[in-house]
Amino acid sequence: MMKSHARNARQPAGRGRVITVTVALIAVIATVSVWLAQRNNSADASVSAHLPAAEAGPAAPEAGNTGAVTALDKTFLTKVRQAGLWEMPAGRLAQTHASSEAIKRAGMHLLEGHSKLDQLAREDSAALNVPIPDQATAEQQGWLNQLKNAQGRAFDQLFVDLLRASHGKIFITIGEVRAATKNTLIRWLATQTNNTVQDHMDVMEDTGLVKDSTLDDVASTIPK
Repeated sequence: MMKSHARNARQPAGRGRVITVTVALIAVIATVSVWLAQRNNSADASVSAHLPAAEAGPAAPEAGNTGAVTALDKTFLTKVRQAGLWEMPAGRLAQTHASSEAIKRAGMHLLEGHSKLDQLAREDSAALNVPIPDQATAEQQGWLNQLKNAQGRAFDQLFVDLLRASHGKIFITIGEVRAATKNTLIRWLATQTNNTVQDHMDVMEDTGLVKDSTLDDVASTIPK
C-alpha cells in the first residue's frame, strides 16, 4: 500500500514538470516570433526609405524665381483674364438657357476652370506688377449679349460655335507662350491654361455640335 501511494504521489509532480516545460516553450516561441516581426518591420522600413517617393504633381513656382516678362507674356496674361470675364458668365447662362445637359455640363466646366485660372492671373498680375483689365473686350461682351438673347437649341448651337472657336484660337497662343517664355510664373500659368482649355474643347466636342465651319475659322488664324 505504501509503494502504491508513492507512485501516485510522483505522478502529479511529473505532470507539473510537463506543464512547466510546455509553458516555457510557448514563451520562447512567442519571444522569437516578436523578434522576427520586429526585424522584418525594420527591414521593410529600411527598404522603403531607399525606394523613390511616389511622383507628385507639379508644384507652383516660387514667386522669387521668375525671369524676364515679354510683351507676349503680358498679352497672354491679359487674354487669360479677359477669357474668364466672359466665359464664366457664359457658363452660368448655360445653366438657365440651354436645352441640352451636355451644354450645361460644358458650362460648369467653364465656371470651374476659369475660376481657377482667373485667380492665378490676378496673383501673377500682382507678383509681376503687370496690370490686367477688369472687363471683357467689346467683342466678348457682344458674344455674351447674343447668348443672353438665345434660348433652347438656338442657345446650344451658339454657345458651342462661340466658345469652341475662342478656345481653339487661344490654344494657339498658349503653345507659343509655353514654348518661349522665360518667366516661370507665366510658364506655369500657360501650363494650367493649356490643361483647362483642352478640357473645355473636349466638353464642347462631346456635345456633338461642333461644326466644320467653326474649325475652319480657327484654322484661318494659325500663322503660316
